[in-house]
Amino acid sequence: MNKNNFAPTPPMGWNSYDYYDTMVNEEQVKANADYMSAHLKDYGWEYIVIDIQWYAHKPGTMRDQFQYIPFSQLEMDKYSRLLPDPERFPSSTGGSGFKPLADYIHSLGLKFGIHIMRGIPRIAAHKHYNIKNTSATADMVADPSSICGWNPDMYGVRDTKAGQAYYDSLLELYASWGVDFIKCDDICNTNLYRENQYSARREIEMLSLAIQRSKRPIVLSLSPGPALIDKAWHYETYANMWRITDDFWDNWDLLKDMFDRCELWQTHVSKGCYPDCDMLPLGRVGRGFDQERQTLFTHEEQRTMMTLWCLFGSPLMLGAEMTQLDEWTLSLLTNRRILSLLTPDCRPWQVRHDASQAVWTGSNEKQGNFYLALFNLSDETDEICVSLDELTTNPFVVDYGKSYQGEVDLMDLWSGNTSVSKDRKISRTLAAHDCAIFELTRTL
Repeated sequence: MNKNNFAPTPPMGWNSYDYYDTMVNEEQVKANADYMSAHLKDYGWEYIVIDIQWYAHKPGTMRDQFQYIPFSQLEMDKYSRLLPDPERFPSSTGGSGFKPLADYIHSLGLKFGIHIMRGIPRIAAHKHYNIKNTSATADMVADPSSICGWNPDMYGVRDTKAGQAYYDSLLELYASWGVDFIKCDDICNTNLYRENQYSARREIEMLSLAIQRSKRPIVLSLSPGPALIDKAWHYETYANMWRITDDFWDNWDLLKDMFDRCELWQTHVSKGCYPDCDMLPLGRVGRGFDQERQTLFTHEEQRTMMTLWCLFGSPLMLGAEMTQLDEWTLSLLTNRRILSLLTPDCRPWQVRHDASQAVWTGSNEKQGNFYLALFNLSDETDEICVSLDELTTNPFVVDYGKSYQGEVDLMDLWSGNTSVSKDRKISRTLAAHDCAIFELTRTL
């Protein structure tokens, strides 16, 4: 298990990717930070994360051909370290990097994060740039046989003393900027190499060590997924969160599939270690992809997604343009009863799952809370019924089974309404793709 305490609960924040793709700028980041500070901070939302290619010049200008322009101009220092594009991030000029922007975000009571790609810039290797605090150059630590299949910017880094020095220098720089969160890509599953999808294992260890040496608490998030379940111990040792899916978008089939993925990882949620269901594609998304739209998820599907993510214990990263959030979406993100599930003390367990429905429980023995969630996965309105005896299948549960013969009080976490079980059963008729979640309390 990860020994640091950088993320005692699943991180909650905003990431620029779902709306802006590669093209977010400083003004837009500040506007979203201002919104989070004013409307979401009091509910636990705190991270502002700039996603991919903040170092690239003119990103998105060839969107009809490339998401990532091959071998485009990248902003970089003499030590092979990428820097913010000064045209999009004007406060970074003069060697300031992201520090002025991070300082602004910190002034709002929030935390600052960046996306990075695994490895060292290819152009730095080709031009034999230096590695700080060594006599080595980038070509000596770059591994040209280790690349990303979908992004052209980087080579992998060799597991050598000079390779570690490169990662140490990166984290020294990021710590000086005030970075609180790193999302590292092409590292959780190096899916280009089908015969060795965990080929970046050593780079995860090197990055983790560099964070320790930086002396700054920086949450480490690994992408893309799907994470490899047989490597769970390694993720838990060296990272704080890791993606259990490839990019997740507003598509019902992708959401339905998450019930299988969460079941696979349900026993691996612990303090500081979080299987990551990926971003929440809520509100306005897709602008940078020339597909700007309101999320395609129905209200029922949005409720199902938030319920599963919170009960399972996934980090919550909002992908929307926050300044355009409507009241419905804001209500999803600020329901304190639902957000209270988001603690590693709440142990999730899938009781039942088939093509048409799923039943989950959550047990927080520290607080004495027990939860039950009913999910209608079918395309029609359906009734879902569960007996109290079934709930004993959760290995973390205080016995709700046959030794207790009474009914239970139910509080609906979405509405706050209360009711009582009947004949030791809990039943609800739910619209297609909808859910209900309750806190259960034994009646006297």
